[in-house]
Amino acid sequence: MSIKPERFLKSLHDLRQFGSSGVGKGVVRPAFSDADIAARKWLADQIKDAGLTPHFDPVGNLFGLADGPSILLGSHSDSQPEGGWLDGALGVMAALEVARSSNVPVSVVSFQDEEGRFGVTTGSAIWSGNLPLTQADALCDHAGVPFAEARARMGDLAGDFVAPSRFTGYIEMHIEQGPTLDAEREQIGVVTEIVGIRDMKISFDGQQNHAGTTPMHLRRDAFQALSAFNTELGERFQNVVTPCTVWTIGHVSLHPNASSIVPGRVTFSMQWRDGDADRLTRMEGIVRTTAKEIASARGMEVSFGPLLGLEPVDMDTKLQSALAGAAEQIAPNKWRRMPSGALHDATNVAKLMPVAMLFVPSINGVSHAFEEDTDEADLVAGLRVLSGAVNTLF
Repeated sequence: MSIKPERFLKSLHDLRQFGSSGVGKGVVRPAFSDADIAARKWLADQIKDAGLTPHFDPVGNLFGLADGPSILLGSHSDSQPEGGWLDGALGVMAALEVARSSNVPVSVVSFQDEEGRFGVTTGSAIWSGNLPLTQADALCDHAGVPFAEARARMGDLAGDFVAPSRFTGYIEMHIEQGPTLDAEREQIGVVTEIVGIRDMKISFDGQQNHAGTTPMHLRRDAFQALSAFNTELGERFQNVVTPCTVWTIGHVSLHPNASSIVPGRVTFSMQWRDGDADRLTRMEGIVRTTAKEIASARGMEVSFGPLLGLEPVDMDTKLQSALAGAAEQIAPNKWRRMPSGALHDATNVAKLMPVAMLFVPSINGVSHAFEEDTDEADLVAGLRVLSGAVNTLF
């Protein structure tokens, strides 16, 4: 294969212009936004120029299809509301460069809504069968927009779902989104497994009231319930979790969200991740029990939204070996095997075919922020490893 690093880097910077934040290299390109749709149309043109057949499915996943059976490479091109230029985009543009340069059949994919505007890795979850389309259509983002309404914005571009049987396996290149490779001055991480995740919305309903005249001991303050829940949860998790377990309350919506009103309702996201499925289930029990007890003690109601999530997934040993062999050639003594604490589309795709992933460093471990970046030498090293691994598989 004769990959062209300059062309690859230029394509990454070209994609960054769609939804550019104006702050460093940051992007604002949430799923189905104007910037996201424009980027996907541009990417479809790049796919066609590479000799592949561009194909949008009903939920906005964009495939670049090679003729006949092929290996599938890619990631996603949507971003967090305040995202970095490499999260997802790197895997898509690296896949396209390998497809452009390869003499073996390589297909490309940019999955839709990996960043979870409507759930958890929505596009690949639907394609893999982990999430029924009818259930996905009823999901709403934080502004109340249904998934069905958002995907309708693709209009006439949407076609049928692509048959997974045409692909022999899937490899996803990604930034690490953590500090390990950068801190150890290593260039490549060969992923061994991806942690599982659980995610749901919880609401406390108390009593909206006057902030100046309602005595503290009579308040049914929804925000105080959330504060108590957060504190109590950390204490109850102590004998269950490991140093690798994480949990996050990442989105909070208060009603009526006014400085002179005791809030009567709070809805918040509750997410937890771990590599052990049993531990995830035990944590769910603690989450639900703690929320119910907090609500009862404060004279409130508690309600739970749908529980979304994915199971922990091991990477395919054959694909891992191909990546490890290429990493040893391209970055001798500067690579490692490592788990992924972040969630990726590969988790869903693993239900359909063998999957593997490789990481390149994130400077200072920063991701999901405008400051996200990776040294271009490391980006090119990752591209060379991906290309080398694909070459050994045929």
